[in-house]
Amino acid sequence: MSAPLPPLLLIDDEKNMRLSLQSMLADEGYAVDAVESAEAGVEKLSTGDYFMVVTDANLDGMSGYELLTKIKDRWPNIPSLMITAYATPKLAVEAIKAGAIDYLPKPFAPEELLHAIARCAERHKLIRQNTSLRKTVTEGFSLKHIIGESPRVVEMRGLIRTVAPTDATVLILGESGTGKELIAGALHTLSDRASEHYVRINCAAIPETLLESELFGHEKGAFTGALKQKNGRVEEADGGTIFLDEIGDMSRSLQAKLLRFLEDGSFTRVGGNDELRVNVRLIAATNRDIVEAIQTNDFRADLFHRLNVVQFNPPPLRERGEDVTLLARHFLEIFATHLRKGTLTLSEAANERLMSHTWPGNVRELRNVIERAVILTTESEITPKLLPGFEIETRLHGRQDPEPPPTRGNLDELVSGYEKRIVLGALERNHFNINRTADDLQVTRHALRYRMQRLNISNETGATDDE
Repeated sequence: MSAPLPPLLLIDDEKNMRLSLQSMLADEGYAVDAVESAEAGVEKLSTGDYFMVVTDANLDGMSGYELLTKIKDRWPNIPSLMITAYATPKLAVEAIKAGAIDYLPKPFAPEELLHAIARCAERHKLIRQNTSLRKTVTEGFSLKHIIGESPRVVEMRGLIRTVAPTDATVLILGESGTGKELIAGALHTLSDRASEHYVRINCAAIPETLLESELFGHEKGAFTGALKQKNGRVEEADGGTIFLDEIGDMSRSLQAKLLRFLEDGSFTRVGGNDELRVNVRLIAATNRDIVEAIQTNDFRADLFHRLNVVQFNPPPLRERGEDVTLLARHFLEIFATHLRKGTLTLSEAANERLMSHTWPGNVRELRNVIERAVILTTESEITPKLLPGFEIETRLHGRQDPEPPPTRGNLDELVSGYEKRIVLGALERNHFNINRTADDLQVTRHALRYRMQRLNISNETGATDDE
């Protein structure tokens, strides 16, 4: 259900006319505040919220024309309609110049006034919807959505707070699924451009032949199928922020044009000759090894240096320690609510399995794992049996061995922690089958069970013997 319109402000020094119009508009469902002078109208506008102003031209004190000029300067988003008994083409022009959207000479048919007011009401609704849509686009991008307490994540949130209010170009380098888009969105949301457009383009998802047109627009007839002029996304983002994801997949020829655009915001539409200019903040991201891309001549070194004013490097999930548990519980709450599964908890054994995985797909992979577990569960607790085997994911990571152990801390704790990761990794590879895991580690079944007990690897992991 849409929110009700704010009231309309009616200004007329003739009492009968004021009361007559107020009654007519009330019958049409409009809330109306009526005053007899422009000065009283300014006071109302200073303290209240109105979707439009209807004013007479000739008022005692400040005239309707002076009022229109004041409204245009102080409340440019509030449309004004002027009515007058002394209508001439010259006065109509003056009213429009002063800021009126329409001009009605007396006497006028009620339908004329109602039609003009209905247009302003529709305009107000569209502006409100547009504001709501912009908020929806960015409401998922704030610092509270960057979850984690590991040192690098805490440091990254601090850097976002520092950089966001500036117009600095930002380059985000990180593996797929580490939250590069969250960083870009948070930078826009915390900036002075937050009320303007936030435009996102995935450079890898658009064919090379169309990416330039998508970015900078094209003129009519620029290529087959260009039946009319089309504005580019940089024009749509004017005054706001544009986020170019997977910029490492952009062709070198387009990289050169982007480099020119970064210099002063100027560009030319495909098939056009006119140089256009916009004011946008650019944020770029890629999951490619940027050094390797430059060395293989796939990415321009000068573009890298131009983009690299401020660099963000979101850490992969395997380097974030206990953040895995924090994120898992966060996603568990989200999906339990969304799927109406009530309150769900994560068992200790399930958490151990999550902590032992290397997460090649990073946060995105963890999100999918938790969503799958919530879908499959019929209990109030997520157990290891609801988690996948991670075989394909581990192979995608290009390694079977656990991460190297830390080298500082209590030696016994470090050795036990590393041993626990090795055993959990082997159990995971063998789908928690005790006999096959023992063979894999080249120990007896009883020795494996002893180690599991000593390392506090619970039987709740789902480990079983061969039948």
